[in-house]
Amino acid sequence: MATLNILGIVGSLRKDSYNGFALKAAQELLPEGVTLDIADLQGIPVFNQDDETTPPAAVLEFKQKIVAADAILFATPEYNYSLPGGLKNAIDWASRPYGQSAWQGKTAAIMGVSIGNFGTARAQYDLRKILVALDMPTVVQPEVMIGNAAERFDQDGRLTDERSRQLIRKLLSTLVQLEKSARRAKGEAIWN
Repeated sequence: MATLNILGIVGSLRKDSYNGFALKAAQELLPEGVTLDIADLQGIPVFNQDDETTPPAAVLEFKQKIVAADAILFATPEYNYSLPGGLKNAIDWASRPYGQSAWQGKTAAIMGVSIGNFGTARAQYDLRKILVALDMPTVVQPEVMIGNAAERFDQDGRLTDERSRQLIRKLLSTLVQLEKSARRAKGEAIWN
């Protein structure tokens, strides 16, 4: 049986990132016939257009993971009312050089975790604008914005908040449906 392969991208470089923990929770909540691999942004240097035709190895590896995936799940924190610079930087690298974007047409979903009350709402809206520019069909609802992270995860990084788990489950299901619709529109085969 064929499977749908989702690439989860952690927007934080922090080792014990709540957003990394949220992607691990997503791995437990996947629909049948779906896999989720997690990529981090470690080792990706600051984007320099002078180097876009000969990118560093970390960038090539990141782009290969995107190309190999059927869909993308971003998990982003919020820094200063927007998405982290490391995530924007990685997105820029993978979109270059012009005409060779790894993102083109990939279906996507966004979620985010924050220690504050707002649960990354502003970062997610900024990320959505970027995904429009990259021509990435993106799940609109549900919005998964997990605030007050210390109350939602246990000391081992497991997401214990059942409402958040249900929202992630629904987000994944909706992403799968969006990918199926995109494939139907292109006349491509659908898994299971």
